[in-house]
Amino acid sequence: MKNLGYYNGKYDELENMMIPMNDRVCWFGDGVYDAGPARNYHIFAIDEHVDRFFNSAALLDINMPVTKQELKDLLNDLVKKVDTGNLFVYYQVTRGTGIRNHVFTEGKGNLWVMLTPAEASDGKTPIQVITEPDTRFYHCNIKTLNLIPSVMAAEKAKKAGCAEAILYRPGGRVTECAHSNCHILKDGKLFTAPTDELILPGIARAHLIKKCKELGVAVSETAFHLDDLKNAEEIIVTSSSKLCMRVDKLDGQPVGGKNPELFEKIRKAIVDEFIEATN
Repeated sequence: MKNLGYYNGKYDELENMMIPMNDRVCWFGDGVYDAGPARNYHIFAIDEHVDRFFNSAALLDINMPVTKQELKDLLNDLVKKVDTGNLFVYYQVTRGTGIRNHVFTEGKGNLWVMLTPAEASDGKTPIQVITEPDTRFYHCNIKTLNLIPSVMAAEKAKKAGCAEAILYRPGGRVTECAHSNCHILKDGKLFTAPTDELILPGIARAHLIKKCKELGVAVSETAFHLDDLKNAEEIIVTSSSKLCMRVDKLDGQPVGGKNPELFEKIRKAIVDEFIEATN
């Protein structure tokens, strides 16, 4: 198969899949998701992603239709059905199927999977970004399907010729990006937003922190602001599909580039871990 879609036990190429209109995702976006890269048919950091997926579901009281091990077995089986082993592995669970009603649908949720060919970035080419007010609600720590604010910010970034939008709250606190986490290097240390209700605890973020500590780079999980962003030695963007990227332009102005040796050391350590884990 060139790609693959899965829904409650049925699978085919995405173009052939059909979803019931009464799935609650159609009415309310009622569900959660997770995603990550696969290389050589090996799904990277699958345990961490599945743990976060189940935690998101639990925070919304969604009744999971599978166990963690059943999901991992299913995903590992499905990736082998696609022509290439370098993939973006996406999965979501919605609350269930029933006539539109705001109160919860009883029973187990619906499991979706999407597999599409994709290459994980090696992070060598810097990216341009914009800043955007963070208009999301206070459930950013749950990976829900309600992504309209992120979609709008990502579209503005695209129209500006940029790869991402870095979001900030009133007062200038930087939270994260439209679909990534954001960090800075300052005085040779990594600063990253704390895992409160304003950011998603990214898997790539966790690997960044781990590698920095292994390299002897001090890590501070404290809030930082727009001025810190603009004056940082380096701005780093991480996500499951773009493991470690450096920003060289922010709102059209040059930024970073003041500690390229440290960034390269961190980037290489993260990419090397990914390659070793997926060989």
